Amino acid sequence: MRATRVVAGLVAVGLVAAGCGGKRPTESADSGAGGCEAAEGRVTIATGNTGGVYYTLGGGLAQVISDNTPIKASAAETGASVQNIQQLVAGDYDIAFSLADSAADAFEGTGSFDGKKQDIAALARIYPNYTQVVVRADSGIETVEDMKGKKISTGSPKSGTEVIANRLLEAAGLDPASDISGQRLALRQTVDQMKSGQIDGFVWSGGLPTPEVTDLTTSMKDDVRFVDITDLLPKLQEINPVYEEGMLPADTYGLAEDVPSVVVPNFLLVRSDFADGDACAVTKLIFDKKADLVKVHKAADELDRATAAETDPVPLHPGAKEALSAG
Repeated sequence: MRATRVVAGLVAVGLVAAGCGGKRPTESADSGAGGCEAAEGRVTIATGNTGGVYYTLGGGLAQVISDNTPIKASAAETGASVQNIQQLVAGDYDIAFSLADSAADAFEGTGSFDGKKQDIAALARIYPNYTQVVVRADSGIETVEDMKGKKISTGSPKSGTEVIANRLLEAAGLDPASDISGQRLALRQTVDQMKSGQIDGFVWSGGLPTPEVTDLTTSMKDDVRFVDITDLLPKLQEINPVYEEGMLPADTYGLAEDVPSVVVPNFLLVRSDFADGDACAVTKLIFDKKADLVKVHKAADELDRATAAETDPVPLHPGAKEALSAG
């Protein structure tokens, strides 16, 4: 676990060195050179909260792109999925990490994007996110229903975590706006407030391990515990079939036993007008340079070319389709 934190720290330094200030317009890549070759240009990748896997892996992906193509890539800290998609479509970013459920909402114009279909395409389905519901051991919370009246962090505003947190609460029969004292906090703030006793618990959707959650479980040990939320899975699947049951391995955070969880795939998204050659080259790199990305964060070990094209209902970008069909 210490090694993971060191790697995450090194990547974070790399992000700063690359000039990633977040939430700023960037130059789009030039038109692709045709085939599966990228053209010279610049792209910015929208990631997520510091301490989350999007942020760490996004920095690694930017480095891989910069090292292996004429494209100069940088990564930016963001609020994650919903914000990423909105700013991707607005032209502030060129590539964006997103949870599959938020991406589906965006493409279909539902959920957070009600009535406003977004012009997006997928480069690939990547690793899965695990819904991690963590509470203070003295909070009295055994189930999501027990969160009524409690102070709960539901994630950054416009994040995929916030979407899932609200859906979990509603599936448990709670109104997120009135039945809990909702705290819309980024992950670092969430962990700090858990340590200080200011909040009772939180919902986080992220890859394994998430460095900030590692920090929390290492420092608080038995004073925090994970909640099994899989009884709510059928209701979540009524909203979107993308939700699946998974298992959070005990050794991820030094827990006494495995914890059942709800899993959601992640997508890498672009606008539909992203150059075909660039899309093909970047998608190919993700899998050809998988070993380099695993060095950045072990979540990349779950990258699988065999399932990469499974991005329904979000269409696969033509350039990505070429890269993945070539094997």
